[in-house]
Amino acid sequence: MRALICTEYGDFENLVIDNLDDPVPGDNEILFDVHAAALNFADLLAVAGKYQVRTPPPFVPGNEAAGIVTAVGAGVSNFKPGDRIIGALRGGGFAEQAVVDERFALPMPDRLDFEQAAAYSVAYGTSYHALKQAGLQPGERVLVLGAAGGVGYAAVELAKAMGATVIAAASTREKLDFAAEAGADYGIDYSEEPLRKAVGNLTDGLDVDVVYDPVGGDLAEQALRATAWHGRYLVVGFASGEIPCLPLNLALLKEASIIGTWYGTWAAKHPEAFAEDARELRAMVESGKISPRYSAAYDFGQFAAAFRLLAGRRALGKVVLRMRDA
Repeated sequence: MRALICTEYGDFENLVIDNLDDPVPGDNEILFDVHAAALNFADLLAVAGKYQVRTPPPFVPGNEAAGIVTAVGAGVSNFKPGDRIIGALRGGGFAEQAVVDERFALPMPDRLDFEQAAAYSVAYGTSYHALKQAGLQPGERVLVLGAAGGVGYAAVELAKAMGATVIAAASTREKLDFAAEAGADYGIDYSEEPLRKAVGNLTDGLDVDVVYDPVGGDLAEQALRATAWHGRYLVVGFASGEIPCLPLNLALLKEASIIGTWYGTWAAKHPEAFAEDARELRAMVESGKISPRYSAAYDFGQFAAAFRLLAGRRALGKVVLRMRDA
């Protein structure tokens, strides 16, 4: 099979497509033909050797993919060859075939095509897990940073579906318009006005109950300052490349909570809760409450262009690789 291989840590431009032996499913594992796989910021970090967990090269990156089951290992009871499947992987997605543990395999909703399905599991799983961790309640106010990115767009749509008032924050009007399509009630262009001041103006000084932050960097302290009494600040990632140092007195003065969100490791430690979240998300998809989308899809051989779009922070929503013709 063809696969995208990281032979050494560094720039994604150094990734190569090469042939590998076809994988074989072990006990409780599922082998599937990958039709589409989605890029995540974590893939950039993994290839650069900067992710929280370092996989020694050579390895195949890619943490979410969708396709058709071709074989199952001993002990697999919920899937059979021919089933359409979404794999929440820990690497290996950018290949023509992949293996996934049955615990982290999801039946593909009928409403989704392969590209939508590939763009669904990590972004929506991460955002739903984070918002549930925050105990989001209907009527609360949520500020989403990086609201036009993959997880940001999902957070906007999910928070709105959960009954919140959503303030999207992004760096351009185009990105804010994209977030509005997911249901954002208000938008803040933080390239034109200070985030903290803009939140106060929009909420008449009441600020927000939940901050969803996949960006980090200089915006983090402003966002924490914009939390209301008993606010919850969700640390989701650092797409800006900068890990902020926050003054903890801000949490004290508001009795605010700072909550870390590491979806993949949480899912591995709590597979039953992961499965429950997956069922709830599937119900939202099937009912039409949420509609996962991607903004760009590239053929496998165009992987470098896809990575450039993501690395340049020009992507609106998820970016997808088509791994085969059909």
